[in-house]
This record gives sequence, C-alpha cells and structure tokens, in this order.
Amino acid sequence: MRIFVTGATGWIGSAVVPELINYGHEVVGLARSTESENKLKKIGAGVFKGNIEDLESLRTAASNSDGVIHLAFLHDFSRMQEAIKIDANAIQAMGSVLEGSGKPFLIASGTPFIPNKTATEEDKPATTGPMAARGATEQIMLELANKAVRTAIIRLPRSVHGDGDHGFMARLIDIARQKRVSGYVGDGSNRWPAVHVLDAANLIRLAIEKAPAGSVLHAVGDEGVPTLDFVTIIGNHLQIPTKSVTPEDLGFLGIIQSSDMPASSKITQQLMGWEPIQSGLIDDLDNGHYFD
Repeated sequence: MRIFVTGATGWIGSAVVPELINYGHEVVGLARSTESENKLKKIGAGVFKGNIEDLESLRTAASNSDGVIHLAFLHDFSRMQEAIKIDANAIQAMGSVLEGSGKPFLIASGTPFIPNKTATEEDKPATTGPMAARGATEQIMLELANKAVRTAIIRLPRSVHGDGDHGFMARLIDIARQKRVSGYVGDGSNRWPAVHVLDAANLIRLAIEKAPAGSVLHAVGDEGVPTLDFVTIIGNHLQIPTKSVTPEDLGFLGIIQSSDMPASSKITQQLMGWEPIQSGLIDDLDNGHYFD
C-alpha cells in the first residue's frame, strides 16, 4: 500500500515508517521542515511538504494514498485546547476524502483512565482527566467507520519507551536530576501502562493491513508498572534518594502520577495476532540508555 503518515519523523513515527517499509509498503511522510524531509528521504520514504494545520494539503495527500496513519499532535500542554481543535480538524479533513473508499485510516489516542479497574478496548474514551484531550477525537473516527472508512484507533499507554525516548520517562529523569530526588506521588502504588516503541510500531503496521473498521486497539505491553518501581530505577541510576513528593513537585506529570491507570491489551492481542516481544519498561530503564 501507499501509506500517508503524519508525525512520520516523531518518536513513534520514526519507528512506524521503517516497519512499514520493511514489510513492503510505500510510505509518504508529512514534513514541515527540511530536517524532517531529509530524515524521511534517508530511510527510503517519500515526502509530502506541509503541516497538520494545512487542511487542503492533508486532503490532497490522503486522497492520493491507499491508507492514512495520523500520528502528529501538538504536544504543548500550555495550548492543549488549541491542540485538540487542530487534531480534530486534521482528522475530519483527511476522513472527508476517504469516505466511501473502504481505505484504512488510523489515529493515535491514549488508553483511558477507568477508576478502580483495568481499562480495556471496550471502555469508552476519557472525557475528563489527563487523557481527555485525545479521547475527544475517537468519536469522529467511529462515525467515519459508518461511512465506509476502515478506521482504527490505536490507544497508546502513558509510556512508549525505548532508546531515544524524550517523553514522560525522560521528563521524570530530568526532574529528578534537577531536584536531586526521584519522586513518586502517594505511596507509589499507582500504575502506568507502557509499551516499547517497536512493539507499538508493529501493532500499527498490523492494524493498517487488517484491522476491522471501527477497531479500538490497545498498544500495551506492561498493563501497569507501579510508579515506585520505575522511580526507584531512576533513583538508583542517578544515585539520588527516592521519596514521596507532592504532585506539584512533578509539574504536569504529578497529575498523571496521582492516578492509577492500568490498561489491558488482551482483546487486541487476540484480534490482531499481536504479541509484545520487546523489553518491558523496567528492563528498558535498567539498560541505562535513558541516563546516557
């Protein structure tokens, strides 16, 4: 397939694009800079110049493709409402030219926070809390599934880890370095789901190839890693104490650490024949590359 990928040079996209190419797909990545353009060309992908706010360009790229994977998102927590609107507009624009085609269209979302239970693929998207921002776009995708678009929602966990990660784990390490303490909220029993970026990329490739229309899939390797466990690893590697702190001490990550958010991928594994095979979060942290 000829697949258009937004966010193609981002953290997850940088794993997805080689995965697709290795399995014989032609990839065209959205590039908003010369640097991104060069990265895509270097790994054998095509380039479509533009950005996720240029809706006409998104429509053109989507209509010229056999499928679309939308991974781009404005990760600026000070402009979250604007980011949500931009994301929704991009999804609607690309979806509008795919209606009636039967072509696959995938987006990234987040595993929901369901109080007092492990979230599954059958749970509704979050409307409040840390993951509400991405959950709002899931309804758009489910509506497109009723218009002959083979949509799939890939819910990613709190930590998509691996060598080169600059996300939540890297941010927690930065905070620990600055404050000289590796902090957790409460008693450290709250859990984060996690997945290795290469496992996530493998699921996204399988989904673009064969996921049924309207699929909600969980890219989860570790159902729930207690915050105390990964914070202790961070403290050990930095040779600093580990202790309970206030949510405010961790900035926006304090809100996330304050919630118990385990998530399962059992339904996804059965439906897609997908099995996470890469290192779990604890082993990946203990490998040391996060601290280089």
